[in-house]
Amino acid sequence: MDVRGRHNVVITGNQDGPVVVLAHGFGCDQNLWRLVVPALGRDHRVVVFDHVGAGRSDLAAWDPQVYASLDGYADDVLNLCAGLDLPEVVFVGHSVSAMIGVLAANRHPERFAGLVLLTPSPCYLDDGDYRGGFTAADIDELLESLDSNYLGWSAAMAPVIMGNPDRPELSQELADSFCRTDPAIAAVFARTTFLSDNRADLAAVGVPTLVVECAQDAIAPRAVGAFVHARIAGSRLVTLDATGHCPQLSAPEATAEAIMSFTGDLR
Repeated sequence: MDVRGRHNVVITGNQDGPVVVLAHGFGCDQNLWRLVVPALGRDHRVVVFDHVGAGRSDLAAWDPQVYASLDGYADDVLNLCAGLDLPEVVFVGHSVSAMIGVLAANRHPERFAGLVLLTPSPCYLDDGDYRGGFTAADIDELLESLDSNYLGWSAAMAPVIMGNPDRPELSQELADSFCRTDPAIAAVFARTTFLSDNRADLAAVGVPTLVVECAQDAIAPRAVGAFVHARIAGSRLVTLDATGHCPQLSAPEATAEAIMSFTGDLR
């Protein structure tokens, strides 16, 4: 199967514009980008896709050993760019996909015009002076809860991740997205997400990079955004006046504007 079928690739927008590839986070699929795609599409060729194991990807391609590491996902990103014969792309990675983009760009920087790291975290675990937002006990409890009752975990975690308690429809959408994911696949991806430590990879980033954080984010607090910005030489940091971990849903206009301002400066 080619990369289009493997990843349920959809290409829209201005086919003569610079290429923006949008990569979703854990438990989600490309649908979570739908509110920013129209704005980006006016001047960009927009590529959305589902990671293997998510959305309408080819589930037969999922392998628990390959995807027990973010390297498996980074390989997919590089194969997708090559298979679609894309020119230098601006890769927008949400949440865990931010570090997937970092790994891919470090491996083949010539394929990337830039990186947009949307609510990134290189390490969710507190470690000495580094505050990732979670203790080891927190992570253990999170993973045990996911294993024992995935639907219950989804219902409980979605409001924490999304924030915006005054807009419960956003949390419901995220919970529904979680529930569409195969629990066995979600369990592997959750471990890959929450147990990875990519702090050492940040200093190797050599392409222009925008770090986008939210003013309030329970999953990737602002100390993490500051850490990522400090470790990637020449990066730019933008703090959205937004709450939660998914600003492409909660603040799509501001998210699209941050991306477009960055890509405009690359031209």
